[in-house]
Amino acid sequence: MNRKPTFLFSSCTFLFFLMLLVLPSTLGLFAQTITPQKLPFDKICAGGPHPTDPNQVFNEYQAQFKILDFDPSATFVVELSDPTGLFVTPTATIPLGPLTDTPPDTSTEKTLRFAIPTDIVGSDKYQLRVKCTTTGQTSGSFTIFGTPSTKSFPAYFKSYNKSFFINEKKPLVSFCSGNSVTLAVYNPTPSDANSSPANFPKLKYYWYKDDVLIAGESSSSLVINTPGVYYAKLNYGPCTEDSFSSQTVTATSFSGSGGGAIITSSLGNPFCPGSENTTLTAPAGNSYIWRKDGNVISGATAQTYLTNVPGTYTCNVDFGSCSATATIDLKNTATISSNGNIVAEDVTLPFEQGNTLTVTSTTNVSNPTYQWYFNNSPVASATQSALDITLAGNYKVIISGCAFSFKVKYSTVINYNVPKIPNIITPNNDGTNDSWIIPDIYSNTNTHVTILSSLGEIVFETDNYDNYNGWPQSNIEFKNFNPIYYYIIAPNGESAKKGSITLLK
Repeated sequence: MNRKPTFLFSSCTFLFFLMLLVLPSTLGLFAQTITPQKLPFDKICAGGPHPTDPNQVFNEYQAQFKILDFDPSATFVVELSDPTGLFVTPTATIPLGPLTDTPPDTSTEKTLRFAIPTDIVGSDKYQLRVKCTTTGQTSGSFTIFGTPSTKSFPAYFKSYNKSFFINEKKPLVSFCSGNSVTLAVYNPTPSDANSSPANFPKLKYYWYKDDVLIAGESSSSLVINTPGVYYAKLNYGPCTEDSFSSQTVTATSFSGSGGGAIITSSLGNPFCPGSENTTLTAPAGNSYIWRKDGNVISGATAQTYLTNVPGTYTCNVDFGSCSATATIDLKNTATISSNGNIVAEDVTLPFEQGNTLTVTSTTNVSNPTYQWYFNNSPVASATQSALDITLAGNYKVIISGCAFSFKVKYSTVINYNVPKIPNIITPNNDGTNDSWIIPDIYSNTNTHVTILSSLGEIVFETDNYDNYNGWPQSNIEFKNFNPIYYYIIAPNGESAKKGSITLLK
């Protein structure tokens, strides 16, 4: 008897064969996995100096992961989360070629080398993951080095990598009580990005008052209304270094007219007096009146005043709704005196040849050290506060690092009235034949004297040659040859005298 196949048998058979066809591809699809390995670092501090290439900044990192059941042609990239650690809008990292010592990839183990974008917003909550660019499949987040399960880590790029200034580089700022003033990062040349961190708007800052962190302040400016000592530091989170900070600014407030304001000296106080002036700076205000030892200094109406003279300086500063008098008792570290008279820097001291000139130094430096010099060479055993001088020349004394220079010249010169015009001089400051001394008949206002170099250039010319202040009037340096000069002496109404002058050591 013939039997017809039941409908149930037909359906089961069909489903069985359908499963045989579909199951392998389904199993292959769900078997594809990306398994991140632990990161070899616990933070990213990019932008610092490169350890092997001084012309580059450091910004290279590696991440290892394992894959399963991917096509050999599949490609992968490392993705960076947003600053909150989410991958809703991930940031692509910058692919880099592998290092020479990077293990070669296999069919299941991969290593990616990458750099982070230079304009990221610094954060302590970044995460990393791997994405297959071929299929779009992504991994979970990497676990950071040294932890069992932590996935968030700090990431910062040091766009600006050095110290900087605030308050227009000024060390003082003042304001009237009840008012406020803004301290801002100094940015003198916005066209030069590396001139100031203010040219990198995504940077954050720490602000400090009296060495205490001010909570909640992270922008490039700070509004203050209380006195104190302020400074800023670049905020690179755990990547922050103390060297990335500004100078300190002392803020002072005033209520009505009064004192208490400070004047600063650029060379310190006490300072080394000499040819270099120290810059006195008063607090910033609307107008200024400077005084020295109680007397108004004519024309001194700016915030700064240059001087190399010690004394008590004051400055009346008008702040608008109030005013104050700033002061400084400016002292020098030392003075030089001769015969009881203070000697100024680079002065020329006269004395009679054959006598002794005693020069004495005084200083308010504790336990000072002394070294005297003659013609730029140390004087043996001249390490006391006074020096006995018997030779004309150039002198200097260094007192605890502060240098003072002066000159000594004979007030009279033996045998001024020479019988003939000399053609050899030895300008070595030994007091003998240092300058060109000519007969008295030519040392007057009726004689034109010209001295020329070997190239024919006029180096000296006068109608009133003075043997006491004769030529050369400044040092002429020569080492390997003896320079020759030429003279022309043209007395009024007489024929000119011509000849040469050789300089010997």
